[in-house]
Amino acid sequence: MGSLRMLIVFLCLLPFWKFEIPDKKYWIPLFCFSLSMGFLANFFMTLSLNKANIVSPIIIGSQLAVPFAILLSSFFLKEKVSIKQWVFIMVSFFGIFLIGFDPLLKNEFMALILMSFMAFFYGAAQVFSRYLKDLKVTLTNAYMGLIGFIFLFFSSLTFEGDIFQNMSNISIRSWLLILHTGIFVSIAAHMSMFYLYRIYPVKKVFPFYALFPIFGVIQTFFIFSEIPTLLTFLGGGIVILSIYLLNKQE
Repeated sequence: MGSLRMLIVFLCLLPFWKFEIPDKKYWIPLFCFSLSMGFLANFFMTLSLNKANIVSPIIIGSQLAVPFAILLSSFFLKEKVSIKQWVFIMVSFFGIFLIGFDPLLKNEFMALILMSFMAFFYGAAQVFSRYLKDLKVTLTNAYMGLIGFIFLFFSSLTFEGDIFQNMSNISIRSWLLILHTGIFVSIAAHMSMFYLYRIYPVKKVFPFYALFPIFGVIQTFFIFSEIPTLLTFLGGGIVILSIYLLNKQE
């Protein structure tokens, strides 16, 4: 499904891209951005969800992308991170660590580890996108869709077997989900976020990603009837609050 999602992104942005080739100085960050966002983040997210029996802690765990992005931006983009911000970053990691001690998640450890890898590469993509702030977001995301599709396609071919046979078995409901993630999430939501990086630093934009688990956990309750445990609520609250306070720091 990840490869189809990236294919939809590429095909939708192709008319705006028009096969424009950017200056050579952008080639490496553009490839790294495309590999991180288009392939590795999707790859580890899919593995994590396949391993998980409970979705809500995985959604909360994805918030590690925020501190990862701020940490990487401080090293690579030299964005200044204050002492208070470092404290909130450490507290957010503690919140995820606390969730890992939930007795109901004893079989979810590997899913949380895989989601942490997803969060790292998702955060890295935000940093690479800052190197590309002078390029059109349609151009960068078209490349991302193309490279993500190629890598995910061959990964599916390697690990899942006959990809065309698998595609023929995809239900209408699943196709609608793929279209939703490709058009509304990858194009509308992500491109809007990447556009803001043309104006604001990573540490100012990306913490708003902390709103994601609030909506995600609510949806898991209505769709999967999952009720997070007290420890998950406590750890998740620590993560969300620390990331909110992280965003308030200047």
